[in-house]
Amino acid sequence: MPVLSLSLQFARFDDAAAHRAALPRHRVMRWLRGALGNDVQTAEFTVRIVGADEGRDLNHTFRGQDHATNVLTFGYNQAPALAADLVLCAPVVAREAAALGKPLAHHYAHLLVHGALHAQGWEHETSSTDADVMEAHEAAVLTSLGFGDPYR
Repeated sequence: MPVLSLSLQFARFDDAAAHRAALPRHRVMRWLRGALGNDVQTAEFTVRIVGADEGRDLNHTFRGQDHATNVLTFGYNQAPALAADLVLCAPVVAREAAALGKPLAHHYAHLLVHGALHAQGWEHETSSTDADVMEAHEAAVLTSLGFGDPYR
């Protein structure tokens, strides 16, 4: 089993308490560990939960898009020593969870797995084939963690 290091950070934003409650450290560790490939020996993640302004600023700065997105992945090293920052925008995650009729924690689990896969080199924006492969793997990981397929 890979050694996993986690820094879990919460910015100041409205309704932060609900997001903290949905993300106990032991669950975040379990979800991230579930997404790690067999070639990962160590993994170091910083997970930062932010408000809309910080989410929009980061998405604009790093992706040129002037809106907040659900998750941004900043990968620094891949296997065997994985290192990445995952930034999740709380208002976007909450809005999406409500629209999907999912508990907030379930949607966070999906997005953390999604971000962790990106950190390992998985892609979905390069081609429809890549998207199908990544989505299938994501669904398998989430099923192994006790969640349903997020794409069905």
